[in-house]
Amino acid sequence: MNITLNGKNKEIPEGINILQLLDTLELSGKPVVIEHNKVAIFPRDYTNICFKENDQIEIINIAAGG
Repeated sequence: MNITLNGKNKEIPEGINILQLLDTLELSGKPVVIEHNKVAIFPRDYTNICFKENDQIEIINIAAGG
């Protein structure tokens, strides 16, 4: 299945959820903000949302600094 991840096409397995995607990207447990089709997603919902063909996902890493 194809999705758009941070503006680029990405092939992912069917039935994958947000938490599983984060695992494959080695971002699990890291501070990120995720938008699914332009809607911000709470971390508690990561396992409840499975992707559909052509979904748009934005993952923003949160970094502290000064």
